[in-house]
Amino acid sequence: MIKETLIAAAAAAMMAMPAVGAEQKEDGLRYDAEIGATFSTGDHAPFWMANGQYGFSSLKRNNAWLRAGIFHDMDTTRRFTWGAGVDLGVALNFERVFIPQQIYGEVKYRCLNAMLGQKEMRDDIIDSELSSGGMTVSGNARPIPQLRLGIFDYADVWGCKGWFAVKGYIGYGMFTDSKWIERYATPQMSYTTDVLYCTRAIYFKFGDRRQFPLVGEIGMRMDSQFGGTQYSAENAEGLRRAYQNPTDFKAWIKGLIPLGGGSDTTPGEQLNVQGNFLGNWTFALGWYDPSGWSVKAYYQHFFEDHSMMTFDYAWKDGFWGVQGILPRNPFLTEAVVEFLYSKDQGGPVYFDHTPDLDIQVSGRDWYYNNYIYTSWSNYGMGIGNPLIVSPLYNSPRDLYFQHTRVEAFNMGLRGNPSKRIDWTLRLSNIRSWGTYDTPTDKVRSDFSLLAKVNWHPERFKGWNASLSVGWDSGNLIGNNFGIGISISKTGFIKF
Repeated sequence: MIKETLIAAAAAAMMAMPAVGAEQKEDGLRYDAEIGATFSTGDHAPFWMANGQYGFSSLKRNNAWLRAGIFHDMDTTRRFTWGAGVDLGVALNFERVFIPQQIYGEVKYRCLNAMLGQKEMRDDIIDSELSSGGMTVSGNARPIPQLRLGIFDYADVWGCKGWFAVKGYIGYGMFTDSKWIERYATPQMSYTTDVLYCTRAIYFKFGDRRQFPLVGEIGMRMDSQFGGTQYSAENAEGLRRAYQNPTDFKAWIKGLIPLGGGSDTTPGEQLNVQGNFLGNWTFALGWYDPSGWSVKAYYQHFFEDHSMMTFDYAWKDGFWGVQGILPRNPFLTEAVVEFLYSKDQGGPVYFDHTPDLDIQVSGRDWYYNNYIYTSWSNYGMGIGNPLIVSPLYNSPRDLYFQHTRVEAFNMGLRGNPSKRIDWTLRLSNIRSWGTYDTPTDKVRSDFSLLAKVNWHPERFKGWNASLSVGWDSGNLIGNNFGIGISISKTGFIKF
């Protein structure tokens, strides 16, 4: 019921939005429509054709889709503004035929924001489409319906004359993949349905590029899964035991603040925290030259529990990246280089204290996995960085991440040689040691490539045709080759 209520409320919010601010930049509604297909050989569709698409994609080798959306974009130059969107798709050889990808309404007054529904959102600081994405949320899985409140864009702190700004938010929602999990689960799998969701973040920015080119950012994001109904693996009679996790007011508070569980939770949650908590610290430093070029370096430290959230243990794991924006030229306009290391995870040992041995060792963090909530995924696609391969790739099927201890490299390049043509090149390499509990028999690796060209003819305003070629090579996700084509149209319905 909560899932249906969230989606219905989002639709109602859009219909109830006042007409204030309707005269936005294009004086109307923006519409997007796309038809496309992917044709592949191998075990799957190529990696970058399936990943980084907000879950609107398929691992299956040959697939096709039709997608259309209509949006009212917010005009951020106004004191009060509103936005809304409905983005729907139908697909062949996806995990489902009908896909309600985005349904949301949002308002902004001064610096305060509210958003209700499911909307595609990337990491809060790492915002390049060439990036593999943030460690907690990357744009790899379908959006989660939620109510989010806060300051979504940096707001100057009073009295600091633009040199110090802050943003942050709190949101609650619910996963919508319960029916899919029930169909996907094998008899040996345990799982949890109707999982509740909480997100919160705070970021600070130091510097003002209008006054001096150097700008620094620091912040923390934490997400959690809580509540839901937990089902055991099937017994000899083909039945599953069901256990209702707490969903009362205390559970919602503990979904926001990491606190130990009560007597109605499992012993593990009583000893540690109730629910599955994960998140990251992010640090960024950018130089934004007045001539138009910029370079931004960033680092994210991922944590799965409170031990790795602080400096109790050495921060050996990390996600490092550099983004460069070049002045407009016919060769290269943007470049991103990233490296991910996640082999440490607090060390290989974990031990909870007992009455006989009062020692706590909090290693073996098992990134993106949880013994109650299975994994940090939505419809089988990892919500975090896709270089930690999603459970949907698993054979035989299960919903745990099997390759969390990795070294991975990602590079993205983009060029715009003319007004009618732009191109993108993505290269990545993943080396996996499995997990501490289930290490691989040997180091498994994958090299993936995606080359894409867009053509938007000047005579046909708003039309775009794209051709992409993808290739994977290795023993991690298999050898795959594919070609993707799509035609899209963007325009405005003026009031």
